Formats: sequence, C-alpha cells, structure tokens
Amino acid sequence: MTFLHPYRSTCRRIAAAAGMMLASGDVLAHPGHVAATDNMLLTGLLHPLTGTDHLLAMLAVGLWAATSDTSRRAAMGIPLSFLVLLFVGAMAGMAIADIPAIEPMIIASLLILGLLLASRVATPQWAGPVLVGAFALFHGVAHGAELVTGGSAAAYVCGFMLSTLALLLTGLGAGWLLRGRALWLTRLAGAGIAGYGLVLWSAAA
Repeated sequence: MTFLHPYRSTCRRIAAAAGMMLASGDVLAHPGHVAATDNMLLTGLLHPLTGTDHLLAMLAVGLWAATSDTSRRAAMGIPLSFLVLLFVGAMAGMAIADIPAIEPMIIASLLILGLLLASRVATPQWAGPVLVGAFALFHGVAHGAELVTGGSAAAYVCGFMLSTLALLLTGLGAGWLLRGRALWLTRLAGAGIAGYGLVLWSAAA
C-alpha cells in the first residue's frame, strides 16, 4: 500500500488548508478578492483562487468529468463547456447590473457537483456539459460583476480564465490519476465539497 502514501500526504495538506479557510468567517460571505487596478491580470489570476466557492466548484467539475463513465475525449467536453459558459457569464456580469440568484446558484453548484462526485450517479452524456455550463454562467456573472472600476477588463478576464483552466485541468488530472487507484478519495472530496456547500447554504438562510 506504499503507493497510497503520496495521496495520504496530499490529503492531509488539503484538509489542513480547508480547515484554515473554514475557520475564517470571511469565506461564508463571498470572499474578499485582491482588487488592484494597476495589475488586473494578477487580480484575475487570483480571483478564482481566493474564492473558496469558485475554487472548489472548478476542482469538482474536473474531478467529476474524469471519474464519470465516459471516454477521456468525452470527459474533456465537460470542462470545455464550463470555460465557454464562464466567459459568457462574465460578459453578462460586466454588462448587466443586479442579476438575481447568483450566490444561491453558486452554492447549489457546490452541493450538486459534490453529491454527483460522491455518489457517482450515472448521467446521460449530454447532461454533464449542460449542467456544468449552467453553473458556469453564474460563476462567470460573479467574476464579471466584481471587475474593479477603471481596471482593464481584458487583462482581468484573461487572468481568471487562465486560473479556471488550471483548476479544471488539476481536477481532471487528479481524477484520472485516482480513478484506477484510489477512487474513494474522489468520493471523499465530493462529500467534503457538498458539505461546504451545505455550510454556505445554512449561513445564507
């Protein structure tokens, strides 16, 4: 069982980081992001990484795509759909003020993606891209709505799209790695993500 040692070490680090984030009351609201107009690329890069809700949702998308009963080519369609609709949502968030239900839908994405990942319920092949695309719209709206006034929209969008791609690929790669070795870790991750979504839901109620 020595091949599980790296995964156990990684899990401990993830758990410690999650505990530190959960210990902060700021994560229960939408976390305060770095907002500096002098470097909008950096602001965009950090935006998904400093928002626990965004970070967990994007990792969940990659993990779920990798562990679903589809080919690798079909699995790539799920994060691709997320990226495309995230961009569309961001454009809407920049153009339209006060789009309703943004936070509830982001919380719902954590609950549903976490439960799907934990339970591994079979879904039709078309359902994955449609479901994550719908959630991506609201994550994108949240990104777009938080564009700093006077900052470069192009640099900001480029930044958070690159970070999102990195998170999706991280989840996808981890899912493919664990699929044939320690699939229970992805189930555990899904349960944790759904649990975090439930905490946010309770706090918002």
